[in-house]
Parts: sequence; structure tokens; C-alpha cells
Amino acid sequence: MPLKKLALKPGINRENTRYTNEGGWYESDKVRFRQGMPEKIGGWRRISASTFQGVCRSIWNWVTLGSQNLVGLGTNLKFYIENGGGYYDITPLRKAAATLTNPFTTANNSSTVTVTDATGGYIVGDFVTFSNASAVGGLTLNGEFQVVDLPSTTTYTITAASNASSTATGGGTVTAEYQLNVGPAFAIPLVGWGASSWGSGAWGVGEESVEEVRQWSQANFGEDLVFGPRGGTLFYWDASVTNSLFVRGVGLSTVSGASGVPTIQNLTLVSDISRFVFCFGCNELGSAALNTMLIRWSDQEDATQWTPSATNQAGDLILSNGTNIIAAKQSRQEVLVWTDSALYALQYVGAPAVWTAQLVGENTSIASQNAVAYANGVAYWMGRDKFYMYDGRVKPLRCDLRKFIFNDFNTTQYPQVFAGTIESYHEVWWFYCSDGSTTANKYVVYNYLEDIWYYGNMSRSAWLDSGLRNNPLGATYNFNLVDHEQGVDDEETATTAPIAAFVESAQFDLDDGHQFMFIWRVLPDMSFDGSIIDAPSATLSLFPLANSGSGYNDPLSEGGVSTAAITRSATVPVEKFTGEVFTRVRGRQMSVKIESSAQGVTWQMGSPRIDMRPDGRR
Repeated sequence: MPLKKLALKPGINRENTRYTNEGGWYESDKVRFRQGMPEKIGGWRRISASTFQGVCRSIWNWVTLGSQNLVGLGTNLKFYIENGGGYYDITPLRKAAATLTNPFTTANNSSTVTVTDATGGYIVGDFVTFSNASAVGGLTLNGEFQVVDLPSTTTYTITAASNASSTATGGGTVTAEYQLNVGPAFAIPLVGWGASSWGSGAWGVGEESVEEVRQWSQANFGEDLVFGPRGGTLFYWDASVTNSLFVRGVGLSTVSGASGVPTIQNLTLVSDISRFVFCFGCNELGSAALNTMLIRWSDQEDATQWTPSATNQAGDLILSNGTNIIAAKQSRQEVLVWTDSALYALQYVGAPAVWTAQLVGENTSIASQNAVAYANGVAYWMGRDKFYMYDGRVKPLRCDLRKFIFNDFNTTQYPQVFAGTIESYHEVWWFYCSDGSTTANKYVVYNYLEDIWYYGNMSRSAWLDSGLRNNPLGATYNFNLVDHEQGVDDEETATTAPIAAFVESAQFDLDDGHQFMFIWRVLPDMSFDGSIIDAPSATLSLFPLANSGSGYNDPLSEGGVSTAAITRSATVPVEKFTGEVFTRVRGRQMSVKIESSAQGVTWQMGSPRIDMRPDGRR
């Protein structure tokens, strides 16, 4: 038979069996599709050797009037501003500085120090900074420490840098500054009596709920930053003060002239239209109770004025469809708000109503606060069992990987789901926790230009694709930020590592699957443009099967697996690839796999040709 061009449909499809998806691709990792052809994704590189503390869940990028390119980072332990590769701790204090008298108790030859503070409010993991302390037990305990244990309701322990030389109590008059309470790094299932709200279950029956991860929301108000943790206070950071990177954020309600600022909120956003600061899920004016369906906004162009009056445009409204506001996103001419069962569009109409809410979708779901990405004028989000899009109306998003993803999902970790974009490749990415994992270790990508899907393995905790930086930013579990689509290797740490990437096809056959085929050579078609080594290579594998349901080691599939290297000649200045690879494989069905695992290699596959002929069973 003549050479047969192997032209496969772009994207990965796992909704059917490997044989039913004939003519397409079935598995992938670290691979994307460009104009229908698979290629290895770009590498990533840490922005600096500096690290932060805690798992980052929120990234926001803006530029100040002084041309400082800043990134806000919210972790489960702290809040930082990144500038020039350095992470500056601006975590707000949870209360005014306390004055303690002789609070330290040391134990001879131990680094554990017990601190007495009857005001309480601290939890394990909290950070406290002591100043003005005098020596006790041979230790001078000035500086920042982390709470290690809580021996009683009025004491906690810290770890000193060295062991005490004696058992003693003292320290003199000490100033203690307690930072905002830390939050969980991952969702914690709570099981048993009291785990859920009162009356939610039968008498005496324990319920299951989840203590969510520490989530932050943040937005720039001019050159300043408005930010806060879900279920916490709203804070403000002023970029214009002297040495601002060394100044902590403060409660927005404490800013001069502030009035009616919410004392508790779940989500904040600054609108592009006339700069209103929004709180979604917050307390009503004059109340301390959280209303999870209440939306409040500040006066136009004033982040501090939240008390409605005849002379300002501050106001509020309550949504009716759902029980909890989950997410919010600025779109072209409206603010989109997701509850746990519906989507609303907020539109600015001016006084007296100021903002109105229109129900644009119902009977929907959303995985988490960060599960939404906005690209090409369309909002895309992951629900609890499917994907959605909103382009003026809500529609389910066709997905070739839906069953594959949601059958391998840790449903207790929905709050960790987050979305991001890589606009240069027309991609929306979602990261999620696979079944059994408590970290976001897998990703799925929707290419909205080509309407295709692909997936892979990668551990990230937050993502931002900002036009103010040259590359998309990803937060890692090594507690740093990395530039994506930078280079071709994994440079997350000081040691460069290769990125293993592969794509494997579904099964294909000679005609209708009745006859066996014999493949004796392959004419590969690959480009290695962008590789940084002299002789980049990838591996092409053919997997023959006797029947669509049989394994690759089926004895009827003579020859087993045939692999061969595809190499580029280094003797010519232009790309010139292996002309042909000789193989001897036989089977009724075949699948092909392209992979690489060497450092310095990137590749794109074209349309290889295979030389095969009918071959009867022996």
C-alpha cells in the first residue's frame, strides 16, 4: 500500500474508549495543540531565589504611579507584596499592639519558651513580633516568632533560636504585635456533632462539612490595594507612604474619614466602572452578622465611604437565588456574581438605585471562589460536575474530558480549584486536586480558539496571566513564583530539571479493523525549533494490539512495542529531521505515542506517514 499520512484530530478526548475515538488523541501531559498539531508546552523559571511562607491562593498584579510593578500574594499564613523578586510581608495586625509584663518562661537547655498573654485570640501557627524585651534565661526574644502549641487558654509556646541557659520567668515590659490569624492550607473535612449548622441534620446524627482553605481577594484602588481573607476584615495598603513595602496593611475602617466599612466580608472587588469597592457576602450596616447573599458597595471613587446618604452612591442589595455568594468577576460592562446555584450580572444605572442585579443563569454550580477565568470577552468556569461559559447567556461548555476529570476528583477539595489563562495560546487552565490528593496536582486546558481540550499533571496553588508582566505567573508548593512559558525546562528550583511530555493517540486500524496490518517504516515529521541543545530528540512509539480491548503485551500483537529515536541533524543550519525509521510491528489496531524527557528539548509534531500493508493472521 502507499504511505498513509497520519492526520489525527486535535485535542484529547476521553469520553469514549480508546478505539471509539479512532482518529484522535487520547492521553497527554505537558502538551498543547497549535493549529491542530501537538507540541510540548513551554518551561518555567522561578523569578528569584527568595521564598514566601505558606501556600499562596491569590495573585494580583498592578503598577503604581511611581512605576513600581507589584504583585500581591495572599497565603494561608501571610500576605505579601512582591517587587523585584523580593517578598515583603505586609500582613495586617489582628489587634493593636499589646503590652505584656514578664511574659516569658524558659526551661534550662530547651529552646521552647512559654508566653503568657491572658487576652488570648491566638491559634497554632500564628505569628507574633516582640520588641523591647530584656534577657531571660540567657535569651533575648525580640523579633518574629510562630505559635507552636497552646498549653492553656492564656499561654502559648514559641521556639527560640537557641537553648535557654536556665529556667526563669521574665522579659520585662514587652510589646507584642499579633498578626492576622493564619488559615488552613487545604480544606479540612469536619465530621461529627457540630460540624454543620444547627438544625441541618437529624437529631443526634453527626454531619459532614468542610473548613475551607484560606482564600484572599484583592484589587487595586488606584495605586493602592484593597484586600481581605474570606470571612475576615477588609484591609487597605497605601502605596504612597514612605517605605511602603515595609508598612503593614491596615483595616479599611481605620483609615481617616472611613464610615460604615463592612467588618466582615467573603469577597472584594473594585469595579472598572467609576471605581466602586464591592463586598460580596458581608455584614449589613449596623450589624455584625454575616449575610452570605448581601452585596454592599462604597461611594463612587471613595473606598472609605460605605454609609448610604443623599450625597453619595454607597448602597447594597441582597440576591435571592442561592444560599451563598461564591465568586465575582469584572466583565466588559458588568460585574458577574456567582452564587452556589445561579449567575447574576450587576449593572451600573446611577442614582438612586446605583447598581441593579439581573439573573442571567440558574441551576448552575461553581467549584470555588477562583474557578472563573475571563478571556476573549467570555467568562469560563468549572462547576461541580461540568464546565460553563457566559457570553451574554449561560451555556454548558462542551467538554471531551468531563468524565475523565470528575471521576478523578477530590470533592472535599473543591475550594482549591482555580482558573487562569494563557492568552498568547488562547487557553483557559483549571488546576484541581485529583482523587486522594490534598494539593492541586492536575490541570485541564480549554483552547477556546480551536474548541479543544487537553490535560496533564502539574502542581500549582495560584495563577495570574497579566499583561503587566512578560509571562504568566504560577505559585508553587516550593513557596515561590515562577514565570511560565519561559525556556524549555523546569527551573522551579536552583537545579534545572527536564520536563517529561507526551501525547498518545487513540487506536487506528487499516480499514474497518478486520485485517491485521504490518508497519515496516515510519516517516516522522517533527520540528525541534526552540530546543537549546545541539541534538534534541523525541521518541516515537507504536503500540500494536490484536483487538481493541487487548493490552499492549498481547501475544497476538507480534513484535510488541517498537520505539525509535527521531533526531535532528546538527550539520545543517536549518531543521532537518530523520528521514525514516524502520519498524516491524503487526496488529489489528495501532496507537502512536510521541514523548521526550531530556533537558533542553522542545518539539512540535507534524503529520508523520506510515508504510503499512495488509497482513493475515499467522
